[in-house]
Amino acid sequence: MNAVRRGLGNGVVQAFLVVVGLVWMTPLAGLFLSSLRSAEDTAKGGWWTVFTSPGQLSFDNYSSLLGNAGITQAFWNTVLISVPTTVLVVVVAALAGYAFAWLDFPGREAIFLVVVALLVVPVQIGLLPVAKLFGQLGLFGTIPGVVLFHVAYGLPFAVFLLRNYFAEMPKEMLEAARMDGGSEWRIFTRLVLPVGRPAIASLAIFQFLWVWNDMLVALLFADSASQPLTVELQSQIRQFGSNIDVLAPGAFVSLVVPVVVFFAFQRHFVQGVMAGSVK
Repeated sequence: MNAVRRGLGNGVVQAFLVVVGLVWMTPLAGLFLSSLRSAEDTAKGGWWTVFTSPGQLSFDNYSSLLGNAGITQAFWNTVLISVPTTVLVVVVAALAGYAFAWLDFPGREAIFLVVVALLVVPVQIGLLPVAKLFGQLGLFGTIPGVVLFHVAYGLPFAVFLLRNYFAEMPKEMLEAARMDGGSEWRIFTRLVLPVGRPAIASLAIFQFLWVWNDMLVALLFADSASQPLTVELQSQIRQFGSNIDVLAPGAFVSLVVPVVVFFAFQRHFVQGVMAGSVK
């Protein structure tokens, strides 16, 4: 780790990382500038022409976006799908991960092996059977149905990740808490969760990004009233084709929300990724 830190402190390496970061941010910047241009200006030239003709830039497209009922409803549908899914996956996985790591109960190892086995089951295999089941339960085409599907397929990896992280905690620390009279619930909430915050934050970021950017599950399980932003944008491209004045700002909003979430929690994300690398 010391060698890595010394390498990152090198000026050449830092300059290289800055260049890489700028290259990765170029598409986002291009999409943002395109969202500020009219359809006529977009037809005449690329987004880089704004540097010579800054008069092209305007927030009129975002006014049109706010007036597009389909886009605004799809945005809130995406929020209503992504946030509950992320919360449910994190809460259930944290409880299950702690149970698998530190509680003794019959069949613990066998059940955990089943959870691990579910990691290799492709999402595509469950689409049609679950769609038929949801149709019988009245959940097909609804936001709760989409949320439940994402939760079901997100839990195996989440439980596996948090169980392994919690299992690395010092056993002496938990035993000392039990000797002090702490209940399992108190140990979980006051000790395990604070210590496991980096891993939990990393899981929450990954789960949120996965669900926010999903289109496959939403195409099958969401109807026109509950479809998220990814499906709505794809639908408008198919219907109108050239309505770039709505599609560009809509695509930028769809992209910038995950970016903001990532940067807001990047400190915890880095801690989670580096967890266990230093003994």
